[in-house]
Amino acid sequence: MFTGLVEEIGYMESVVHSGNSMKIKIKASRVLENVKNGDSISTNGVCLTVTSFDASSYTADVMPETLRLTNLGSLVKGSPVNLERAMMAGDRFGGHIVSGHIDGIGHVRNFREEDNATWISVECPDELLKYIVAKGSIAMDGTSLTVVDTDSSGFRVSIIPTTKDETALLKKKTGDPINLECDILGKYVERLLSFRDNGKKDISMDFLKDNGFL
Repeated sequence: MFTGLVEEIGYMESVVHSGNSMKIKIKASRVLENVKNGDSISTNGVCLTVTSFDASSYTADVMPETLRLTNLGSLVKGSPVNLERAMMAGDRFGGHIVSGHIDGIGHVRNFREEDNATWISVECPDELLKYIVAKGSIAMDGTSLTVVDTDSSGFRVSIIPTTKDETALLKKKTGDPINLECDILGKYVERLLSFRDNGKKDISMDFLKDNGFL
């Protein structure tokens, strides 16, 4: 479990493709403090398992399903990535509930500066957009952000200088892919309602009588 508060920007040290999977090595520092093999590190919002590490980097395996649903396959040596260690019990919960399980990919439409803020407009598919609501939460490349508004094909967020400086979001260009994880609460609500709708009965006078309401 993560909070979407990025701890540092790491950089891809090596990318080795093997069929439909790959192994990556990421240069980092802060997220390596007290790290162990098997620990989880959010890498551009993707929960990856540390398979080995040294004083300045860690490696992780990326399976085919992860490559299909995320932008990790587009990374090359030197690419910046947002990093966050798994949340410890008892820590402050400064962002929102982020599982590290990416729902899909959006694409940057444009950037716009407004005083100390930067607006980012993102295009995303309809199957994700239905979970994205104004003033709700969205994780973009693992960064917890608040949705300002939505339109028929995407949404906008506005980021503060700290987020500009401490994440890799502004290192992107128009058209670049961005990992999106929607608020998990919306997905659970939809799933629960689908079961209710499957067993739904029309309410009539006979139904009310049969069930003791009349």
